[in-house]
Amino acid sequence: MPRRIALTVSVIAIATITAGCARVPGRQGFVIDPQLSAGIKAGVDNKASVQGTLGRPSFAGQFDDKDWYYVSRETKQWAFRNPRPSAQTILHVRFDQAGNVTNVERKGLEQVASIHPIKDKTPTLGRHRSFFQELFGNIGQVGSVGRGGGTTDNPDGN
Repeated sequence: MPRRIALTVSVIAIATITAGCARVPGRQGFVIDPQLSAGIKAGVDNKASVQGTLGRPSFAGQFDDKDWYYVSRETKQWAFRNPRPSAQTILHVRFDQAGNVTNVERKGLEQVASIHPIKDKTPTLGRHRSFFQELFGNIGQVGSVGRGGGTTDNPDGN
């Protein structure tokens, strides 16, 4: 009987510990419907019909309103780690001056850039001072003549 209780407690403890290790799916951005987005055709649709079909874009072009982007990303995350993209779709709709669709382009996960910093410090020019040099470096220099402290000239001329 004590062996059975120990086994039951062990199973419950393992289940409790591993419950936090579940993969958590997530979604960011626009939810793109494949049938609706496939219906957007160059030379047929315009801004009003695209907005009526897909809704407002995730964002428009930075310098003009000729490019609309619909961005959808699915992520997966283990417990407390940072989420990582598992699927991504970028629907890029380009318009001409009159507002008619000229190009519809789809891009996927290949657009995700993974950036890994090399060091924990940003390289800078100048002196490299230790913590104590930074802390005690100005002792005796504040207010001294010629060191950026007080001045010997009297503004009144006295």
